[in-house]
Amino acid sequence: MAPLRILHILRAPVGGLFRHVCDLALEQTASGHAVGIIADRTTGGENAETKLALLAAKLKLGVSRIPMSRHAGFSDVAAVRYVATHVRQLNVSVVHGHGAKGGAFARLGGAKALRVYTPHGGSLHFSRANPIGFAYLSAEAMLLRKTDLALFESEYAKAVFEQKIGKPSGLAAVVHNGVRPEEFDPVTPEANAADVLFVGELRKLKGVDVLIEAIALLKSRGKTLRAVIVGDGPDREAFMALAKSYGLDAQIEFSGAMPARTAFAKGHLLAVPSRAESLPYIVLEAIAAGLPVIATKVGGIPEIFGPDATALLPPADASALAVAIAAELGTPDQARNARLKSRVSELFTVSAMTDGVLGTYERALSRQNA
Repeated sequence: MAPLRILHILRAPVGGLFRHVCDLALEQTASGHAVGIIADRTTGGENAETKLALLAAKLKLGVSRIPMSRHAGFSDVAAVRYVATHVRQLNVSVVHGHGAKGGAFARLGGAKALRVYTPHGGSLHFSRANPIGFAYLSAEAMLLRKTDLALFESEYAKAVFEQKIGKPSGLAAVVHNGVRPEEFDPVTPEANAADVLFVGELRKLKGVDVLIEAIALLKSRGKTLRAVIVGDGPDREAFMALAKSYGLDAQIEFSGAMPARTAFAKGHLLAVPSRAESLPYIVLEAIAAGLPVIATKVGGIPEIFGPDATALLPPADASALAVAIAAELGTPDQARNARLKSRVSELFTVSAMTDGVLGTYERALSRQNA
């Protein structure tokens, strides 16, 4: 494959989307391609500043940060113009937008390049039943004709996209997220590690309230557990109040955000009680690190679990979650945990992800030039 000039565009440099772009940019660079990034300059904080500075030193097309508002507004016009100018000046051959805003800017400003879009969840959680959802999904539908390649993190995301928005006119493909080689090193629990761990954004969509209710149920049945909830988000105070209402102040610690592998040492199993997901990195990272995972059957999680998806739980079911937690703490399913780690090491690696993305670029370019 001839070297490409690739520009990745995203809005907020945070979370799994940012991690995906960082990993992809570095791997594509290692494969001989010239890569650059455009991201919002008003979000991400010190962590984003540090990571983007390190990337800027390694990426041939550099890192640019411009204002990108969360919602549609007049500032979007300036952002699209900036992207168009950047694409032209850098002679970009592939412009890859991530998330709804990054995807819009890439497709509106990247007319001279192969226009690629990865939704990363985002607008897929909206419904046409409310005005905001209708506006976002309608905008997505309008952008379909400017999409040369639609890349999805999971078969689930692809199916939801086609149901809510429509089938892309260009090529569509699924390339799963992947974890780095060093993330397969086992993480040993700390001496005072809690029974249960949650790592993620503290909002209702992630099911933290369901986990708190499950711990309360176990306490009412005579099984007192300790939990550590790692992360931050808009519903943090509400979750803390819920824990207090159940009398779980001494059992549940809200520790704030920290790197995933640091957090993994703070618990003996990871609970992922989400109401909705795409293909969560936290599940891949935990399995790779050897941490048992209890998760719900939502989004692309069954694609990670494969034949062991029968162990997944229904969302918003505190009783089922309580039973699963007690069972795993009582008698860990070591055979299943080993199978999951083997599956992730074979199918969900950063090298497999990068090869898959580059392969679909090549197919889309061949189709475009045919």
